[in-house]
Amino acid sequence: MNKYLHAGELKEFLEEKTRQYNTVAFIDSDPVSVPHRFSKKEDIEISGFLAATIAWGQRATILNNMKRMMTMMDDAPHDFIISSSKKEVERFSVFVHRTFNGTDCMYFMTALKHIYKKHRGLENIFTSHTAPDHTDFSHAMHTLKKIFFSLPHPARTQKHIADPLSNSSAKRINMFLRWMVRKDNTGVDFGLWNHLGSYRLSCPLDIHSARVARKLGLLQRTQNDWKAVCELTLNLRKFDAADPVKYDFALFGLGVNEKF
Repeated sequence: MNKYLHAGELKEFLEEKTRQYNTVAFIDSDPVSVPHRFSKKEDIEISGFLAATIAWGQRATILNNMKRMMTMMDDAPHDFIISSSKKEVERFSVFVHRTFNGTDCMYFMTALKHIYKKHRGLENIFTSHTAPDHTDFSHAMHTLKKIFFSLPHPARTQKHIADPLSNSSAKRINMFLRWMVRKDNTGVDFGLWNHLGSYRLSCPLDIHSARVARKLGLLQRTQNDWKAVCELTLNLRKFDAADPVKYDFALFGLGVNEKF
């Protein structure tokens, strides 16, 4: 699989790096720290979804903007989503994170209210639209986007929800799903969504993890798209079919912390 390491050595190397980085020490500087502020299931889901949505750029900026967003939601995201008035939602008109602006943010609040009031929440969308024979969540992610934008919405806002059926790598939604679905004995990922199966998760792919994956021979495709996600995840499943995305910690740590 790799000109430097055979498969057994590569698995051992990835396992070692996963143990190194999949620890509670990972939390504070990562967007996953935002949902870790809460204990109520719906608060974790909503704050996690919003944190994942704006998780690009400098990590300190992401965390500062998410702290600001949670403050604007009175540090009770589920209650705010369910009970906020139009006027209260309009307070987000001034919110900006890179290309995610106030118009986008206000629609996200409106769409999440619709999902929690009319579709029984984010988890229900994934459980209802993941068939027993589905090996990943691509169809459920596609359905999420359709439901999310089923209300009148600004066209510009659609770019902030990825669709793997359009060949997007869907990095941020895959990261969010890792947080919600994966059982993690070290306390990073929540594993709140018990009926979906970690084996269906796809590895979140960004420039760092993709670069490391190519250097290790885990990824041949040159574009960072859904086909690349599938190729990488398929290779990771050869090492751990039940929990392939645990190696996301290894790839990310090697890329960001060790400049591998």
